[in-house]
Order: sequence, then C-alpha cells, then structure tokens
Amino acid sequence: MSAAPALKIAAYRTEDIQVLEGLEPVRKRPAMYIGGVDAKGLHHLAWEILDNAVDEYINGYADHVTLTLHKSGSAITVTDNGRGIPVDIHPKHKKTGLELVLTVLHAGGKFGDTDSGYMHSGGLHGVGASVVNALSKRLVATVKRDGFEYRQEYAKGTPATRLEKVGPFRGHGTGITFEPDDTIFKTVKFDADVLKSRLEDMAYIHSGLHITFKNEVTGETLELSNPGGLPAFLAKLVADGGKPGVAAAFTAARDNGSKIEVALQWTESTDETYRSYVNGIRTPNGGTHENGLKSALRKAVNSYIETHDVKVKGLKITAEDIREGVTAVLSVFVREPQFEGQTKQRLNNPELEAAVDGFVRPALEAWLNNNKSAADQIVGRIVLAARAREASRAAVSEVKRKTPGSRRLALPGKLADCKSTNWEETELFIVEGDSAGGSAKQGRNNATQAVMPLRGKILNCEEHTTAKALGNQEISDLVTAIGTGAGEKFHYDGLRYGKIILLMDADSDGCHISTLLLDFLFRHMPELIKRGHVYVAQPPLFRVDAGKETYWAKDNDELDALTKKLGNRKFETTRFKGLGEMDAKDLGRTTLDPRQRILLKVEIDNPLDGDQVFRELLGKDPESRYNFIMEKAGEADAENLDV
Repeated sequence: MSAAPALKIAAYRTEDIQVLEGLEPVRKRPAMYIGGVDAKGLHHLAWEILDNAVDEYINGYADHVTLTLHKSGSAITVTDNGRGIPVDIHPKHKKTGLELVLTVLHAGGKFGDTDSGYMHSGGLHGVGASVVNALSKRLVATVKRDGFEYRQEYAKGTPATRLEKVGPFRGHGTGITFEPDDTIFKTVKFDADVLKSRLEDMAYIHSGLHITFKNEVTGETLELSNPGGLPAFLAKLVADGGKPGVAAAFTAARDNGSKIEVALQWTESTDETYRSYVNGIRTPNGGTHENGLKSALRKAVNSYIETHDVKVKGLKITAEDIREGVTAVLSVFVREPQFEGQTKQRLNNPELEAAVDGFVRPALEAWLNNNKSAADQIVGRIVLAARAREASRAAVSEVKRKTPGSRRLALPGKLADCKSTNWEETELFIVEGDSAGGSAKQGRNNATQAVMPLRGKILNCEEHTTAKALGNQEISDLVTAIGTGAGEKFHYDGLRYGKIILLMDADSDGCHISTLLLDFLFRHMPELIKRGHVYVAQPPLFRVDAGKETYWAKDNDELDALTKKLGNRKFETTRFKGLGEMDAKDLGRTTLDPRQRILLKVEIDNPLDGDQVFRELLGKDPESRYNFIMEKAGEADAENLDV
C-alpha cells in the first residue's frame, strides 16, 4: 500500500490578499458583470446605456432616444432628451455627478431613497454605466442641462479630461459614445440586426417613445414608433412565425402603480413562445411574472372547460397541452424589481407571480366566456394536443417495452463511442468527414468523448417530414447514436450524451453543414436545443508560429488582431483547409479539451424567429435566400458567403 502524498505547505499571508479598487474588478472579471466577453457580452454594453436612456422616458422626462452605430462598426452613441446627468459637485464625495455615475460602482439615482424622480427603472444597481466605461477603451459623455453643454472623456474607466463646459445650450439630455476595449472582447464589431431588433421591441413595449436608429455603416436611418403597443407587437410575432392563430388575440392592461400588460394568442405552432419584459427590459429566462401568466392560462382554460361542461372523454389535459401554440407578450412595470444577476435575464420578485395570475386569470376567463366561438376553437385545439401527447406517450412506452436493456443496442458502426454511460458527463462530437473524424478520435478523451463522422453535407430537411429525413442514412445513424428518436417518436429518456457538439471545418462549407444540422435538430429534435444540449465548437482556422510560441486564430479578424499584437516579430501562418489537416494533439488541445476550448451553446430565445430564419436560409423560396445574402454581404467576405 503506497503512502499518501505529502501536503503542500506554503505561506499565505495578509499581504497576499489583493483589494481591487475602483473599476478594477470589472476589468479583471468582466463576465461577472456582463455575462461574458463574447458578442452577447459586447451587445450588453449597448443595452446598459440604452436602458438608462429609456428610464428617462419611463419616468416622463424624455420622449426621444437615438442610437447611432458609427462607421467603424465598433463604436456606439446613445442620446436622449431627458434631464441630463447632474454635473455639479457631490457634497460628500467631492466629484461631479457625472464622474460618480461613470467611475463608481453602485452610484446612481435609482435606489429609491432619493428625490431623483425614478418611479420605474431598469437600471437598479448603479452599475451599468460604470461597467461600460470600465470596458471601453474610450468613452465620451455629453450632458446638456441648466442652459449649458458639458463634455468629458474617459479611457478604460478613468477620466482622460476634466469636465469641460462647452458653451450655452437650450436643450437638455445625455449622450454617451463608447468604443469597447478590443483587448478584453473577442470581437468589438456590433451586429446591426441585433441592435435594430432590440430597438424595434422597445418601440412596441414603450408605445409613446420615438426611437431613431442611425446605421452609419450602411447609411440607413430608421425612425421607430409603434403606438399600437403590445397588440401590434403580438400581431407582428405571429405574422413573422408564419403560423396564424386559431382564434382572436386576447389583450388586457392594468395600471395601479404596478403596470401589467399582456397580449396572447393560440397559434398553429406546436411551440409556446413568450416575450416578457420588466420595466422595458427583456427577460429571456422568464421569471415569476411569466410563471404567473402560465398559471393564469391553465386556471382560466380549466375554468371554461368546467363551466361549459366540455366533454373530454377521460382525457387528462395538462398545463403543457393548454399552453401549446401560445404566443404571448407580457410587460410589467414595478417599483422594486429583483433581477437574477446584473445581466437581468430573469425576474425573481415572488409577489409578481400572484399579481400577474390574479390580474390575467379573471380577465382571460371573461374574454373566453364573451367569445364562445373562439373559446371553443381554443379548447378544441387543446384537446387535440392532449390526444397527440397521449399517443406519443403510448408509442414511447411500446418502444421501451420492445427494446429493454442496453442503451448501446445496434449503434452505427462508424460511431467511436466513449466508455462512460453517464450522459451527464459524456459528449458526442459530430464531425465532417472520415479524415477529421480520425483526428478527433485520436485527440479525444475516450472515457467521456464520442465521435461521429458524417460524409459531407447532409440532406436539407427544411421541407421534409421526420420519416423522409430518417430515410437519409447519415441522419438515421446520427439519431440512433443520440438515442432519443426524432419527431413524434422522440423520447428524452433515451438521451445518451449530455453535450451534442457540432465540430465542422472553420470555413464556409463547415458553416453550411452546421446550418443543415441545426435545422434538422430544430425541426425534428427541438427538445435537445430547449434543454441546452446542443453546442457548436470553435476550431481554429489559422496556426501562427512565432519562434517557440504557437498561437491560434479562429477567423480572419482574430488573425488580424494577433498579427498586430506580434508587431515586428517574425512569424509563420498556416491556414487549415480542414480539421483533418490538424495534428490530433493540436485538435485535442484547441477544440476538444474542456479546459481550453470554446463552445457556443445553441439557444433560441424565440422559436418564431428561429422558424423564420431557417425558412429563409433553407426553404424553397430563392428570393428569401437572395435577400438574406444581399443583407449580409456587407458584413462578411461576400466571396466566401455560403448559405
């Protein structure tokens, strides 16, 4: 019996404890404040400044917000015609209000115990503006108030100039221009479509707000104003989804200090889609307000069924049956929202669940009773959903009865499986071709990582039924390897891998194959995406050798940034034509090793948007594809654009 290894003994002293001051914590751990340094985190900077501007509108001090994407594509200006950030000296901290807001965490006028005039606000923590400043290589603040215009510049969170009184000015408002720090973010190029989509949402949620979007990259200027509010927003979402409703929409609003608005409609889709907002801020992960809405739907429909003695012949109708096909927009305004984290993805106020339920349920019950023809259509649709669920459950039971025992029964021969049978720790890499498959098999950890090679581009399944798709051998083998079945025969209990990772070449063909695979999963195995099992790997396209050091770049932008960083040092660049050209050890280190790789998790905030994108990319209508290519040609290397 071998002796236990000796414990390490090392000095750990008070002087070893570091205290990060000012905005240092933000630059040291940016993900804690914005969720990450990827494109999502980059755009979160814009949302922080934009939400501050909209807060002035919410509280009655502004009616116009402008967002400008500058020609570089990596700088944004947000202006409003609100009161303007205070510029006088704070009596306690001896700094201007502007400098406090932009350089001190948890400094602001929205904490509820001052006379700042913010009744409803999305910026609750006094963190957003200072975080944006800390993560920007340059920020310029312009304030117009008290008859003058003021200006001050910052660099990486620190004042670069003193506050300057530019001159007399009659108007009022705040303007913030910022350029994200390219030493922190993986990319500093903003996506104009993402910005525009957010602004369009805001124009519906805040029906009296006028929004201007100036895209200097394309020269486009959009004026956004939607007095139709949530009902118009709902109509747009349903129309974009291409699956119209089976009944008229239900809308209701209440304002007694805590404003609640809802618009919902049952559609022909099999998915349920929710867009929820708190004080104008999107909550993609839902929360207590969404829970209240879902509870109200169940109670109102069940009440209608009982009141009108609808015969369901022993069929058990679940909450999921009732909500199938629902598209809903929910907006609440509350005095003290409690968000989960600084990125405000989810609402946690416990009282909001009962408040939304208590408002929506009786209003929806009244609507159903007053619109019996539409209500009967809705209930008929729900009964069909329940029957389909029962039939699916019976089919799964039959499959399990006929195929008991091993989960590894009749697996495809080309699958290089892993040793572990615990799906929570296992990963399936779907790779392009036998050559790449060989490198992946050699570079993987065969205890937990499996590899499934495909032969080139799979079948385009956008217009096919599940049965037709499974007629393709590559797709059939893939579904067998995953273990869940597909379409109506999908059963989650059969899942064999916790992560399903698309590992394609870092070129246009690889992107095309990934798109085809994602379309198949979205159409025929959507539960895998909903439950967070699908990922896209980010293999490097370039290897750069500079002396004894080796660097990797996943695309041309990263290569350009790397070569600038190397400066005058001599280096050699290798571009991989495919993953099969990469040494197995290098592939393992850069793309397979969980400690060093980068994976993009596939998330679909709105299934209706996903439905539209896949129809445009892979549907039969060539005009939609042409329009997509023309829109994106200016944002990418058009010669390599492959959709």
